[in-house]
Amino acid sequence: MAEYRLEMENVSKSFPGVKALDGVHLKVRPGTVHALMGENGAGKSTLMKCLFGIYKMDTGSIKIDGKETTIENPDDALHKGLAMVHQELQPIPERSIAENMYLGRYPKKKIGPFAMVDHKTMNEEAEKWLKDVKMSFDPKAKLGTLSIGQMQSVEIAKAVSQSAQIVILDEPTSSLTDNEVEALFRIIRDLKSRGVAMIYISHKMAEIRQIADDITIMRDGTYVGSWEVKDISDDEIVRQMVGRELTNVYPPKEDYRTDEVVLEVQNLCSIHERSFQNCSFKLRKGEILGFGGLVGAQRTEIMEAIFGMRNIASGDVLVKGKKVTIHRPKDAIAEGIGMITEDRRGTGILGCLSIADNVSISSLNQYLEANVMLNHKKIEDLVQENVGKLSIKTPSSKTLIQSLSGGNQQKVIIARWLANNPDVLIMDEPTRGIDVGAKYEIYQIMIDLVKQGKSIIMISSEMPELLGMSNRIIVMCNGKITGDLEDAEATQEKVMSFATQFEN
Repeated sequence: MAEYRLEMENVSKSFPGVKALDGVHLKVRPGTVHALMGENGAGKSTLMKCLFGIYKMDTGSIKIDGKETTIENPDDALHKGLAMVHQELQPIPERSIAENMYLGRYPKKKIGPFAMVDHKTMNEEAEKWLKDVKMSFDPKAKLGTLSIGQMQSVEIAKAVSQSAQIVILDEPTSSLTDNEVEALFRIIRDLKSRGVAMIYISHKMAEIRQIADDITIMRDGTYVGSWEVKDISDDEIVRQMVGRELTNVYPPKEDYRTDEVVLEVQNLCSIHERSFQNCSFKLRKGEILGFGGLVGAQRTEIMEAIFGMRNIASGDVLVKGKKVTIHRPKDAIAEGIGMITEDRRGTGILGCLSIADNVSISSLNQYLEANVMLNHKKIEDLVQENVGKLSIKTPSSKTLIQSLSGGNQQKVIIARWLANNPDVLIMDEPTRGIDVGAKYEIYQIMIDLVKQGKSIIMISSEMPELLGMSNRIIVMCNGKITGDLEDAEATQEKVMSFATQFEN
């Protein structure tokens, strides 16, 4: 048996105006998890798309079990023992679990001259493979009835059903709860014991330590090096990723708050009894107000209500002491409120539009000439200013946003709101799926905004981030506000105590 299940040598790939990969190497041993790390835009996903046949390499070679091979397209990749679980799942929620698992390769049966899908065989096979990854779902159930984590497990079962010997996992835990992550890791360990080689793309250092055997680091489309995980420290990983020492995870915290209340929420109640109820809080000028709590605490829901994305049954929202009525996001924007949503792909980016369009779309009214025509030069100046300010890696402002990495997409969304100049910016999981270097840049932007007298509400499920960036932390549990902690008194233990105050 060959020493390596997979060998990629000297892989290069260019797109118009940018060299995405330049002489990259990757060697993966059988029965191991190989972490692939690098900043957003380093080329990790591009390399995997070259491996899976989504992109054609300009130069380079691929060997599987020591034999050189070419992979023409994803279907060819599947036949050669590769499977890929994408970061952004693309399920068909209205079809069954089995139908999603066997999409494009349905078992057939002949009835006379006609070939039809053999649902009985498909359901039996799907059930077997689901059990194989310790998932006891009914294969006939609609996929849409499952959680994101469970859908992720179905994708892995799909990979196993294809007898894949190389499985690519692109940020597989970005939307999972702790319990779902642990379930995923059990599946991964089981696959390792069967000799399956896995490539694991993640920014989460703790996960890499827990699950990976080897690590390859990329930077700006180039190969930096490979190590056994046990032989490299966290600090060294960060240094190799960003090409510099990162002395602080968070910028120095200063208090820029004034006594002016810019946003007040009074006894806000959702139309849904099980959502947020009787919530009240104040946000001061120059404040970073953190919102903590467990998954399902209704933090996102209350912010979406403030921004006009959800209906409320009762309660008031006051902006600078004035009661306002917000029925839709347009009303919130008019009152100086912006919101970066948690679901970057679903409710953040406009994938079919350019970077320029995505940056300028919430502030176009500011660039109208005679109330009729857009001043495209001013828009381009605005876009270029923000692309430079946020170090967005792109060949052109006309590039489609969907072609950017997840981290650069997030930066574009932040640029959109910087262009709109809101007084209050709600940031829901602002650094999810973002590398450690880009996180610092986003934190610095937040600090700069509050220095300018802006106010930020930050929802975060990462405890260090919550504690490291917030002047004050409000904690929610089961739709109610259970705690309000000043920075000086906030600890992980206190936050968790308030986050678990469930009513019997």
